[in-house]
Parts: sequence; C-alpha cells; structure tokens
Amino acid sequence: MATASREELRREFLELLREDEEFRLAVAGLIGLSEILAELRRLREDFSKRFEALERKMIEHDKRFEVLEKKLLEHDKRFEAIERKLLEHDKRFEAIERKLLEHDRRFEAIERRLEEHDRKFNEILEEIKKIWLRLEEHNRRISNVEMILGALTESFYSKALLDDLREELKAKGERIVARIRNARVDESDIDLLVETDRTVYVAEVKVRPRHEDVGSLIAKRDLVAERFPGKRVVAVLAGALIGREVEEYARQRGVEVYRY
Repeated sequence: MATASREELRREFLELLREDEEFRLAVAGLIGLSEILAELRRLREDFSKRFEALERKMIEHDKRFEVLEKKLLEHDKRFEAIERKLLEHDKRFEAIERKLLEHDRRFEAIERRLEEHDRKFNEILEEIKKIWLRLEEHNRRISNVEMILGALTESFYSKALLDDLREELKAKGERIVARIRNARVDESDIDLLVETDRTVYVAEVKVRPRHEDVGSLIAKRDLVAERFPGKRVVAVLAGALIGREVEEYARQRGVEVYRY
C-alpha cells in the first residue's frame, strides 16, 4: 500500500473524528489515560515530598537526641562535682535540689516532645496508607482504561482492515457473503472472519503482534479450513506496530500482513 502524505493523514484523521464514533471514543480514552497518568505523577511527587519531610524530621530528631545525650553527660559530670561539693559545703544543698527540680522539668518537657513526635509519626504513617490506597485505586482504573482502549483499538483496526479488504476483493471480482466480528470456532476466538464466494479470510488484529500471535493465527486458519473445505482460507495479520522480524516470519508462513 502507498504511504499517505501528512496532509492526507490529517484529513483522514479529522474525517474519522467527525464520522467514526468508535475512533472518537478511542481518542477520548487516550486523553483520559493521560489525565490519570498526570494525576499519578502528582501523587508520586506529593508522596516524595512527604517522605522527604519525614526524613528531615527524623534527622532533626537524631540531632536533638545527640544534644540530649551530650547534656546528660554534662549532667553526670555536674552531679559528680555536686557530690564533691556536698562533702565540703552542706549549705549548697538547697541550690543543688533546685537544679535537680529543674532537670526533672526538662526531662518532662523532653518526654512530652517525644510523645508529640510519636503522634506526628503515626499521623504520617496514616497518610502514607491513604496514599497507597489511592494508588491502588488509580491502578485499577488504569487497568479498566487499558481494557477499554484495547477493545476500541481492535474495533478500529478491524474496520480499517474490512474497508481495505472490500476494495481489494472488489478489484478481484469477489463478493462478500458474510463477515463476523469476534467469531468463535471450536473454542477459538477470531477477531474478524470474512467469507466471500471464493475465499475465507481469518484476521487477527493486534497493536503489537509477536511471533506467537502468528503461530496462533495459523492454527486458527487451519481450524477454519476444516469448516470450509471447498474454499481457500487466508490468514491475515493486522496491526500498527508490527516489527520487521514478525512481518517477515508471517509472510514466510503464508500470512498476509496489513500495517496501519
């Protein structure tokens, strides 16, 4: 098939948007997926900021604990000095008691701050749990969108393939007598089955087909051939991102390839 110019592609794209409801739905689905991915990126950035803030708080706590430990060591030294002075100066006992009371108040303040830190840390953990729940919900929504996009994409390529086949069959003088989307033959699903007065076309539609898809298509072609013993059965592979190796492998196995 000849490669269309950019202007022709643009006109065809706008015409599809105006006339093809399935194509409009596919474009709308792609736009929705971009919004969901943007929201996921915002959630990841928000989560990273919260986690970085938590790390900074933990570092600050460590520094404060180090200061506290140093102060405790200083207290120990001061207590030793006080004990020596108590042996010499009994009168300074009241001053020492006041200092001890001050220390108690400071320790109580430290305990209150530690309790506050524990409370804030638990709040952060709860926020992280909520974020994870939101991420799981978005993942579920993305899976649903991917499933819908897959169905819409298959429908679009099936219609494009059917249009191409009509033109080619008309040129060959063949007349289409039946066409079935999502046909089922002996528990095997076939994306598109087109029967003419001479030939039966077994089509598989994949956005990015692989080697195993070619093998599966050939098996379906052989299965359909048993149902139509008097007609030629042709396997057709259609897709957008068909690798060169896959295309060559398909053509070697007698499979017609349509790239979109």
